[in-house]
Amino acid sequence: MPERRVTIGSASGLHARPAAVFTQAAVASPAHVRITAGERTVDAGSILGVMSLAAQQGDEVLLSAEGPDAERALEELARLLESDLDAVSQD
Repeated sequence: MPERRVTIGSASGLHARPAAVFTQAAVASPAHVRITAGERTVDAGSILGVMSLAAQQGDEVLLSAEGPDAERALEELARLLESDLDAVSQD
C-alpha cells in the first residue's frame, strides 16, 4: 500500500473548512485513502474523522491509499494538505 508523509500547510490546521476541501477530494478519488496523525487513523473521506485528528499547521500526517490510482490520489491529496486550504476554501 503506497504511503506519503505530509506536513499540514494551513495556518489553522485541519479545522472545518480545510477538512471539507480535503475530504471532498478524497471522496472524489477512486482509491480508498486513510490519514494518520499520531496513533489515530481515519478514513480520509470522513470530515468528522479528519477533524478529530486535530492536526495543526506544521504537524506531519501519513496518507495511505489502496485501489485504483492510489499513487495519483496520494500525490493530489498531499499537495492539498501542504497548501493553505483556508485560502482554497474561501474562493
